[in-house]
Amino acid sequence: MKISERWLRTWVNPPDDIAALARRLDMAGHECSYAPVVEPLAQGVVVARITSVSPHPDSTHLHVCEVEHTQGGSATVVCGAPNVRAGMVSGFALPGARLPADRSIERTKIRGVESAGMLCSPAELGFSDDAAGIIELDPDAPLGTDIVEYLGLDDHVLDLEITPNRGDCLSVAGLARETAAIYGLQQTTVLPSPVPPTEATTSHALAIEDGEGCPHYVGRVIRDIDPHRRTPDWMRERLNRAGIRSIYPLVDITNYLMVELGQPMHAFDSTAVDGTIRVRRAQPGEVLELLDGQQLTLTADDMVIADDAHALALAGIKGGRHSGITADTRQVFLESACFDPITIAKTGRRHKLITDARYRYERGVDPGLQRRALERATGLVVQICGGRPEPVVEVGSSGNARRVALRQASITRLLGCDIPIRDVPPMLERLGIQLHATGEGEWQATVPTFRYDIEREADLVEEVGRLYGYDRIPARAAAIAIDPHVAPETQRGMDRARATLVARGYQEIVTYSFVDRDLERALDPDASPVMLDNPIAATMAAMRTTLWCGLVSTWLYNRQRQRGDGRLFESGECFSRHGEDIVEEQRVAGLIVGSVAPRQWGQSARAPDLYDAKADVAALIGDGSEWRYEAATHPALHPGRSARILRAGKPCGWIGELHPTLCSDMGLGSPPVLFELDWDHLGPTTLPRYARLSDQPSIQRDLALEVKDEVPADALVETAMRAGIDTLREVKIFDVYSGKGLKNGHKSVALSLVFQDTSRTLEDESVDAAIVVIATKLRSTLGAIVRGG
Repeated sequence: MKISERWLRTWVNPPDDIAALARRLDMAGHECSYAPVVEPLAQGVVVARITSVSPHPDSTHLHVCEVEHTQGGSATVVCGAPNVRAGMVSGFALPGARLPADRSIERTKIRGVESAGMLCSPAELGFSDDAAGIIELDPDAPLGTDIVEYLGLDDHVLDLEITPNRGDCLSVAGLARETAAIYGLQQTTVLPSPVPPTEATTSHALAIEDGEGCPHYVGRVIRDIDPHRRTPDWMRERLNRAGIRSIYPLVDITNYLMVELGQPMHAFDSTAVDGTIRVRRAQPGEVLELLDGQQLTLTADDMVIADDAHALALAGIKGGRHSGITADTRQVFLESACFDPITIAKTGRRHKLITDARYRYERGVDPGLQRRALERATGLVVQICGGRPEPVVEVGSSGNARRVALRQASITRLLGCDIPIRDVPPMLERLGIQLHATGEGEWQATVPTFRYDIEREADLVEEVGRLYGYDRIPARAAAIAIDPHVAPETQRGMDRARATLVARGYQEIVTYSFVDRDLERALDPDASPVMLDNPIAATMAAMRTTLWCGLVSTWLYNRQRQRGDGRLFESGECFSRHGEDIVEEQRVAGLIVGSVAPRQWGQSARAPDLYDAKADVAALIGDGSEWRYEAATHPALHPGRSARILRAGKPCGWIGELHPTLCSDMGLGSPPVLFELDWDHLGPTTLPRYARLSDQPSIQRDLALEVKDEVPADALVETAMRAGIDTLREVKIFDVYSGKGLKNGHKSVALSLVFQDTSRTLEDESVDAAIVVIATKLRSTLGAIVRGG
């Protein structure tokens, strides 16, 4: 939400400057930044009236204008703006003026005609991008007034991120109420008295047919409005600084009330309304054409504002074209209502409509605000556009204050500090919450209707903590009861996994869960992605089914900026559709590309391969005997250079080089090596346990085995370890060979075996006997033949 600092200070004026005010709002839970409206400010620009306009004698698009800028003071100016006309009031830069773009204005001749100054566009004054014409001001703007003073350009725009539970702060009035509570001040703004009706009867009756979806609805007709009036400059500027474009008075007034009081309003052309105005659920298949021409097919869950003939508006979200306000509307029906937040939120999502009104309604609008907002809007319409208001028509209930119990003991327990009992009621009363003592340190709180987020005692304690000041609450260690024990197994921690990969030279990246559908299809073509109904951009239309999307696109971005080497990893959720269900999985994935080691004199450059990534995966998951790497084909990986990762026979990941075709299509150059693990499927891991180190010498023997190519090397290690030799401590592969001297379809795998006993020195005879047992087991299980034996 954006609002003007000047506007806020008309409601409450704290003693701090803008920087300190923003910090106080931050500390109270409202993330706040600010920026000046214009920087630097224009100097020497005044309000002036154009008294005459004539064609330039030597140009087809320039005009010679006579400008009156003070009582009796005038100047001749050459102007090329297409909207310049006699009688217009605008901003005039006197000779010697300086504009925000560090531009100075001097007397000059333009095609032979002397020009003593310049008529300014909003862009030249620095507060808008509009450079199509000169700025137009109110006809009664005081001539000679400094433009900065007149438009209040020495102002700041507060940009606040209001949390979803604090919809009561989505307005100037709400933020002023919050600011007053923070500073312990009184609000200074008092809204004008209601305008009494000039008509005795009403044109339209009201009926709420769904009280749950709309508990309160008020409205009134205003006749004989002048449609040609102009929105005054003060309202235009306040709306502009709130990020809302001025259209014409009736629409501007409803937008102004939404920002000022937080009450979304809608104006109907009363002549287009047939009979009773009804708040009801839509008929299934009912069609409504919106103000922007979009046609909606409604469902029975949508709420509409309708007359006796058809739907007029989508309640709380957007009006319909049939009854929309135009520049010629002379009779208007003003609506002010409270709608159920959940109904509005679901309807908005269903039809993919995002509006300021929906944003406020789905966060909750004060059910006691509607009448006050309607009276304020009526006063502004009559003030700006004239007209004759009819009596207010009201149906439903404006809501009742809630009562919530509060105890001093709960404040101390939840905040962790002692706040004096006498300080609690004054703090909450600054928020409009009245406390009535029911005992020593116990109260019954009456919560006003605009604080619909306060439902229980903990909510009141939160408010006490905010106003007391989070920075005043001391940091203390919490006293908790623990039952220490050593578990044989534990779930793997993602934090530990991240630390492991960082220690091995990886850099962590964090990317969006929304990815390019084409990239996702290329890297995971067999998955069924979840498509977004309303994507941020066309390249973010699908939920990722693999973390490789972020890794590959990040590497491509870095490669285009001359980064030669990279080790990247990411952890996060992936999403896929399984029938009607959407499955969310936690994964961790990595990418290696470039050179294994930095360029140096002692080692030749080498591109990473599958085994480099496999070593990192082994460090990540451990070298348990239950892990296997099974040669398999993945559509995105290089055939013959990819493997499926299994645990206890269950697939839980992939590893391999990116497919050459994809590397070529993406312009990646050398192929990266990728891995990805389904973290949720890895299961518990065994904690390290203490074991006494043997003080006896070990014996190492090498064993070269000839096996068929399809026999996995891991199977040799596992079979050897399971041969039943108690003294066998370690088996490692140190060589793989195929070629001359071997049968076709065979390979040679060399194993290093380490034997050791904890209580005695092993003899060669016992080790030789163990080798025979292991070789026999390998031959019978895998057909392995000892070479040279």
